[in-house]
Amino acid sequence: MKTHPKVAVVIIHWNRRALLEKFLPSVCNSTYPNLEIVLADNQSTDDSIAFVRKHFPSVTIVQNDDNYGYAGGYNKALKKVQADYYILLNNDIEVTPNWIEPLVDVFEQHPTCGAVQPKLLDYTNRHQFEYAGASGGYMDFLGYVFCRGRLFDHIEADQGQYDLMQNVFWATGACLAVRAAIFHQSGGFEEHFFAHMEEVDLCWRFQLMGYTIMVQPASTVYHLGGGTLDKMNARKTFLNFRNNLIMLTKNLPFTTLLWLIPVRSFLDLLSSIFFISTGNFKHSAAVHKAHAAYFFKIGKWWKLRTGNRVSLSNNQLKGIYQNSIVLNYFAQGKRTFSQLNQSQLK
Repeated sequence: MKTHPKVAVVIIHWNRRALLEKFLPSVCNSTYPNLEIVLADNQSTDDSIAFVRKHFPSVTIVQNDDNYGYAGGYNKALKKVQADYYILLNNDIEVTPNWIEPLVDVFEQHPTCGAVQPKLLDYTNRHQFEYAGASGGYMDFLGYVFCRGRLFDHIEADQGQYDLMQNVFWATGACLAVRAAIFHQSGGFEEHFFAHMEEVDLCWRFQLMGYTIMVQPASTVYHLGGGTLDKMNARKTFLNFRNNLIMLTKNLPFTTLLWLIPVRSFLDLLSSIFFISTGNFKHSAAVHKAHAAYFFKIGKWWKLRTGNRVSLSNNQLKGIYQNSIVLNYFAQGKRTFSQLNQSQLK
């Protein structure tokens, strides 16, 4: 008789009970036999907890003593959850029947896989990829991240073109399946980030530890999106630019940083000029604030490097695009992942 590894679907949550009412039923209908569903609550002040206790009594509730955001909330809650595999799930995701089984199969068949994501589609436009992860995440050699199915703000329709399971650089934090032991061994999410880039940083560290990151499109989920910060929010622009620089500082060799940080600073300046040219003055200011927050605290970010447990060098990483996605997109007009030079995708 086949034994099934223990899986814990852990949903980070703070207020917005309506999301639980809308999306939790599909999660609770999951068919995987050895499953625990956990609500990791960041001290909600509405009636979320009472609602779940009344209507979903089978759901385990782990209550944090404060609102620690995505990264801190998960780090604290997962210390109290015992499982072979965690699936970290946003509270605004509708899952499909048998969505867990393909993800578990990846872990069981690929012992060196540390994390895997499903195909992420848009809840409101169900034939379109969703911004936060699409069909797997990549990074170019300058540190800009993009997805198979989403380059910058251009999102493709899902026509089965990216249904192949394969290695990627990072897996979406909206639905992130990880080996529990590796998550804890890595130190978990980087709590300084608050929001955005935590999953990219985590997957980078997983790879440096010798594990691969994969996407398994045989599993599909639908993401509403825009939960923590809307993508038009200047605060999100600040976090994306600042956290990306911190992430590069944490994980890249010093010799690479010597040339990359000046190049990125110049390109980010161009981004701020672009924001001004389109009338997005708050976003332009956010880019400069991000650089100030990075450079004025460079010593603090540098100390984060000591937490890495490295067994591989960065030139062995999978999912790195040996070209500039910025140049491809803005100068050459390449709008889809399939238009990129596939031979330059490691």
